[in-house]
Amino acid sequence: MRILLAVDGSAVGATLVRRVAKLAKELAAPAELHVLTVVPRLSKAAEKEFGKAGPERYYDRQAEAALEPLRPLLKRTRLAWVEHKAIGEAVPTILAEAKAAKADLIAIGSHGKGAIKSLLLGSVTQKVVALSPVPVLVVH
Repeated sequence: MRILLAVDGSAVGATLVRRVAKLAKELAAPAELHVLTVVPRLSKAAEKEFGKAGPERYYDRQAEAALEPLRPLLKRTRLAWVEHKAIGEAVPTILAEAKAAKADLIAIGSHGKGAIKSLLLGSVTQKVVALSPVPVLVVH
């Protein structure tokens, strides 16, 4: 089973890894984890301010900040895992990466920001659940 873990550097990432590792160990066949972080693209003006190499360094630092704290946990799971770093809008990128990885499941965290905020702002997790062609595991 291929599982895409969408992480964003928040504290829920560690909980997500632990929950998915527990689930994966209960499966009959070995699981393959695809750990994805999506860094939002800077505006053209901001990219210009950073200079030629600046945006790439910024994107790399943001992706590393999300992935680095999870690596020790991922190693302890003893499951096969691959990291994916992407730049763009979260929802379409998560869905595209899940398709590219041929994921059987998307695992994503929820920050639980409350009904009113979610209603007004929308939620990446809600949109992924609504648009995903594969099951989505939401971890709080």
